[in-house]
Amino acid sequence: MGAADILFRPFQVKSLALANRIVMAPMTRTFAPEGVPGQANADYYRRRAAGGVGLILSEGTVVDRPASRNEPAIPFFHGEAALAGWAQVIAAVHQAGGRMGPQLWHTGSTKGTSGWEPAAPVESPSGLLAPDRPRGAAMSEEDIADTVAAFARAAADARRLGFDTVEIHGAHGYLIDQFFWAGTNRRDDRYGGASLRERARLAGEVVAAIRAAVGPDYPIILRVSQWKQQDFAARLAPTPAEMADWLQPLVDAGVDVLHCSQRRFWEPEFPEQDGADGLNFAGWAKKLTGAATISVGSVGLSGEFIAAFGGETSRPEGLERLIERMERDEFDLIAVGRALISDPDWVAKVRAGDSDGLKDFDASALRELV
Repeated sequence: MGAADILFRPFQVKSLALANRIVMAPMTRTFAPEGVPGQANADYYRRRAAGGVGLILSEGTVVDRPASRNEPAIPFFHGEAALAGWAQVIAAVHQAGGRMGPQLWHTGSTKGTSGWEPAAPVESPSGLLAPDRPRGAAMSEEDIADTVAAFARAAADARRLGFDTVEIHGAHGYLIDQFFWAGTNRRDDRYGGASLRERARLAGEVVAAIRAAVGPDYPIILRVSQWKQQDFAARLAPTPAEMADWLQPLVDAGVDVLHCSQRRFWEPEFPEQDGADGLNFAGWAKKLTGAATISVGSVGLSGEFIAAFGGETSRPEGLERLIERMERDEFDLIAVGRALISDPDWVAKVRAGDSDGLKDFDASALRELV
């Protein structure tokens, strides 16, 4: 047996059966003109399926709200043309033997990098981009209800098109996360509150509406993070008790898998309690809720992933820390990002022990669909 064999155990949650424990992380690519994915997008995902990825999670794809995206070439997951494009994508992935779910997204009041602005006013819990940084409009309860319904319609469409699962983007300072974060949620109605449990009401309603739309056996994944693009040091839950208060109601509402985003997957979530070898975010989420978890954060490369978007190159790095944590069953699945942007055959090379064949990541790879 090879050292990496533990990554290639099968895994199943509800109707989703995976050949291995490796997930392609959702990574925004902005290659969908007018919001419609085409043949190039289908080929991009098909190559990762053919390369052996257990589960592909799409780039963020936005729900049907007037200003749900912050860049013009982010794909829609609504409308006849976009859904036809996604039908082409999932057909290609299945033909290559893969499994896939779309990541459903609303960017809230965040800004893109290109300077593009949507035609409609951006929306967020309290009209804030970050603490004390106004941007856009505070959502009315009608806006919130329409947003919940938009997520549910998108999930129902995902199942109808043949996708194997669906992921809700509730991390990284986007809309759902802006409701979680006290710094951007200053509401005094039922969608605000002093506690994280209270501020998680919107997320719970989204999860429950999706569960009603897709039925009991279709797996729902929720991506969450402590850090925000607005504040890398932010922590929603500074203690395990507060983390349980945040995540358990969402699992109770219908989440099957928590996708726990860290900038570096090997870092302990509560080092002051556990020490340097303590559980990471996904490990604690699994321990506290009993849900399956995906860990993610700078897997297989030497450089931290935020730096990549500033143009830094990363070299392949050994998987010893990952294998050690998988062996102790800390989390169930591991998501890989940049390594799979540069190399669709990364999984096959890891399985074959072909460390010499692994490619560097260069930020220029972000400018094309390899």
